[in-house]
Amino acid sequence: MRLAFAMGLLLALSASMLVAQDPLDGVWQGYDGEWRHVSQQLIALAEATPADKFAWRPAPGVRSTSEVYMHIVDANFYLLSVTGPKMPADLKEDADKTVTSKAEVIAWLKRSLEAVKKAHLAETPKDLARKVRIEDRDATVDGMYLRIIIHANEHMGQLVAYARMTGVVPPWSK
Repeated sequence: MRLAFAMGLLLALSASMLVAQDPLDGVWQGYDGEWRHVSQQLIALAEATPADKFAWRPAPGVRSTSEVYMHIVDANFYLLSVTGPKMPADLKEDADKTVTSKAEVIAWLKRSLEAVKKAHLAETPKDLARKVRIEDRDATVDGMYLRIIIHANEHMGQLVAYARMTGVVPPWSK
């Protein structure tokens, strides 16, 4: 009986450890790991931010919290569209101004992050080397994915600053 209890306890503890998110999950694991890492952080920070803080902006004329998230969404889909996938028909041009509720913003954020993830996982080395054209410049599909991940991380830093200014502690830094 004691052995069964000890085994059950050990199993329960190890299962809870498996569920705990490693704050470095994805780091140093190439593009797909790094994309998973920034995606998890963006979602975790958005979920940790109170709904009333989505309208907060550091100064007049500067993007609000929801506008920054929706800017990421728009950039993810736009830059991805340069590589081939179409922009979502239901993503309106003014989404950064009209999609403002926490639930809607997070849904769009998750959708855009997943779209990039799936598209990148489907790319072959030949696909990544393919030439594309953006804003009258030549690029490669690989270069577009690099721009997408850099852009997401750039705005992650901005959103961490927004969070700190509004009293939100990023979940991975607790």
